[in-house]
Amino acid sequence: MDHVVAALERAGLEVRADAGTRGMYASDASLYRIPPLAVVRPRHTDEVAAGLAVARETGVPLTSRGAGTSVAGNAVGRGIVLDFSRHLNRVLEIDPEARTAVVEPGTVHAVLQKAAVPHGVRFGPDPSTHPRCTVGGMIGNNACGSRSLAYGRTSDNVTGLELLTAAGDTIVTGPEGVDGGGPLLDDVRAVIGKHLATARTEFDRFGRQVSGYAVQHLLPERFDLTRALVGSEGTLAVITRATVRLVVDAPVRVVVVLGFPDIVAAGEAAPAVVAHGPTSCEGLDSRLLDVLRARRGADAVPPLPRGGAWLFVELAGDDAGEVESRARRLAADGITADSLVVTDPGTQARLWRIREDGAGLAGRAPSDRPAWPGWEDAAVPPQRLGAYLARFDELVSAYGMSSAPFGHFGDGCLHVRLDLPLDQPGGTKVMRDFLTDAARLVGEFGGSLSGEHGDGRARSELLPHMYSPDAIALFAGIKHAFDPGNLLNPGVLVDPDPVDADVRPAGRFPLAGLALAHPHDDGDLGQAVHRCTGVGKCRADNTAAGGVMCPSYLATREEKDSTRGRARVLQEVVRGELAWSDPSVHDALDLCLSCKGCASDCPTGIDMATYKSEVLHQTYRGRRRPRSHYTLGRLPFWARLAGRTPRLANLGVRLPVLGPLLLWLAGVDKRRSVPAFARRPFRRTFAPAEAGTRKPVILFADSFSDAFSPEVADATVRVLRAAGYEPRLPSGSVCCGLTWITTGQLDTAKKILSRTVAALAPDARAGVPIVGIEPSCTAVLRADVHELLPGSEDAGVVAGSVRTLAELLSQTPGWTPPDLSGVDVVAQPHCHQHAVLGWKTDADLLAAGGARVRRLAGCCGLAGNFGVEIGHYEVSVAVAEQNLLPALDAAPDAVVLADGFSCRTQVADLRDRPALHLAQLLDRPPA
Repeated sequence: MDHVVAALERAGLEVRADAGTRGMYASDASLYRIPPLAVVRPRHTDEVAAGLAVARETGVPLTSRGAGTSVAGNAVGRGIVLDFSRHLNRVLEIDPEARTAVVEPGTVHAVLQKAAVPHGVRFGPDPSTHPRCTVGGMIGNNACGSRSLAYGRTSDNVTGLELLTAAGDTIVTGPEGVDGGGPLLDDVRAVIGKHLATARTEFDRFGRQVSGYAVQHLLPERFDLTRALVGSEGTLAVITRATVRLVVDAPVRVVVVLGFPDIVAAGEAAPAVVAHGPTSCEGLDSRLLDVLRARRGADAVPPLPRGGAWLFVELAGDDAGEVESRARRLAADGITADSLVVTDPGTQARLWRIREDGAGLAGRAPSDRPAWPGWEDAAVPPQRLGAYLARFDELVSAYGMSSAPFGHFGDGCLHVRLDLPLDQPGGTKVMRDFLTDAARLVGEFGGSLSGEHGDGRARSELLPHMYSPDAIALFAGIKHAFDPGNLLNPGVLVDPDPVDADVRPAGRFPLAGLALAHPHDDGDLGQAVHRCTGVGKCRADNTAAGGVMCPSYLATREEKDSTRGRARVLQEVVRGELAWSDPSVHDALDLCLSCKGCASDCPTGIDMATYKSEVLHQTYRGRRRPRSHYTLGRLPFWARLAGRTPRLANLGVRLPVLGPLLLWLAGVDKRRSVPAFARRPFRRTFAPAEAGTRKPVILFADSFSDAFSPEVADATVRVLRAAGYEPRLPSGSVCCGLTWITTGQLDTAKKILSRTVAALAPDARAGVPIVGIEPSCTAVLRADVHELLPGSEDAGVVAGSVRTLAELLSQTPGWTPPDLSGVDVVAQPHCHQHAVLGWKTDADLLAAGGARVRRLAGCCGLAGNFGVEIGHYEVSVAVAEQNLLPALDAAPDAVVLADGFSCRTQVADLRDRPALHLAQLLDRPPA
């Protein structure tokens, strides 16, 4: 390995070969784990050629990679991995008149769309990973997406390529023909000439026949090298530039949802639906929606027609009346008894979001076991889809497995993930046997092993079940003509690796002595971190949909700072490849804000904040910790001490010499202003009143509200009393232990939280609600308590009694919010409230009061101790610049609403602007 890395460095390339990077790039979104020797991030085309030259000289294979969302193991390799997404990611040209765009291969689909839309055009194919997948990856797999009925496959939308062959020669393809590659093309034509009958009869039988090479485009009567290379999965050439076709998007869209008794009936109905000319016809099984409801609540799914399966059908056009008329004709066509016509764009977006999250949601099977890809992309001629679905369900049941199918039913393409018993002895044999039987079944139906994901390592070995021996020989001949040394992405399509080799989650990875319960994963951290399927939603900007994940990746654009990158590194830890204390592990976790955005936004349910706490606990248990763990990590303790002499404490941090020294000792960045300790902490001044007719409520006065923001706690008391409640404080000094949790001091956190639960439990058992002020602390009492105190009945009772202020008020008969008409509000929900508690109740309450609210997505960037720690300031500000700061600057006169103490602190620190807690807004609404 060292000589390869040295050669790459001598070539002046940006090389990463540390254990953490190799672990991150060992997987894509597939089942497979193949650590590369090195990862190269080329900055221009010459560096691609230089990396390829090193591969040739050293005899090391080379694999091209975009966003790493390939589901079949197409983007992993044992040699050099070229990551195009980091630098070669630009839209080079948009030509609205010719309706074309020129892009680099690492260009994200959504970036291309953003550049094209102002010109009234767009790139047609739209896979569900469109917010993060790259155009190069789409070309590699011949991706299609949900609207392929209207726009076709990627191969239908690429007009030219610039590429490097394995020998290092440049070839340029386009509408005018091919420039370069003469001898190579002669060899290709000779290979086709030997297999003409096969090339003319076994390929291009239906629209989603993607498996193997696109041989039909190499026939002498229709030779088109551009389209032939699309879908070749990086095995024939390295693409350095692409010219793609753009289309004019119809301005009017209407969605018709059709309900069916089961998925088989939905599949049988798809051809009749396609006769109505839709742009999209997508199938979903109720089993998938059950997973979504279980994870995110009943409100996560909009109202649907009755049924056990549905078709989401989109019709588009230029005239709203005409499109709606077509939609109602479809609904009334007798295809099914139950239907719903959706014209509201917001509801349409919610429906499509469910479909786009399908791959992640399906990562948990109806059995509540992990579900895996591998057989997630088969396609059959659409008229045979219903019968195929019935037989496929029988096959899955025969293997004792379960699934939640979905897919592009109008095209005959089925997506599914299966709870393969990979954690059991013999699990990979079961996998091999099932994949073999599934391939035979597809072959029986005249289908394709892949409909858009490519064959990769998951299906290449199975191609003989779909193609004749002559077709397999034809593939080998094409590969040899382009790449005689088998340098480019070996193990895929030709001379394939076994489907059951290098399976990442095969086996069990038990870890003893875990501090947290990981109750959703049977106490198994290995199972928890393997929830990450690699679909890469954390690499996308999810704020348009109200998401938070993943603020650190959006700030740095580094794979290690994505939820997926961190999960991959932790998978190396549970495998025993990396120690808890390995620098690669802590480098990956360093910029994790512990915002918990992934816990709600990641469709697979990853909770990186919890895993980070476990890693910090395991690393520093019984060892010396970073300074900030002793200071910021124990802030409630120091706040209680400072509360005895707050003026002296405040003076100390503001003195010219002593202040900076104290901040440095505390691990606080000198550019941060430290919030002042309150002159009179809330707990010291709170005066309980006689309850009288008011209902009792326990006010959980957290350390932040007590020591820094007593005015917020005071306002909460007044609002509760006005609503007919009499708040009282828990007996004794209580704390949720949040700062100990986030810094991994979990033994202490358990003791603190255990005492707090014991103090709260009697009132909770008596039916007295517990109202939190600080969202992060409230979230600990509702959710983290189960991680730290598993099996505790008291913890369960307390968690069930915890309410946010908005939740309690909304459940109070007769209570109405004050008049907020004319009040403009910029609201920054706390990340933990977004992820654990939910903010919908707050939004509804504000709307009922008449406020005009702009709810911000994303994280504020301070995130508790994260943003004040040395080494985090730049990223903290960069995160704030994603959403919070632009919104504040755009609305200088709006009320800033931020229940989180850290959110209010960030607003004050970066914009010197006050922010209110909900209690303060309700207590004294602006005139």
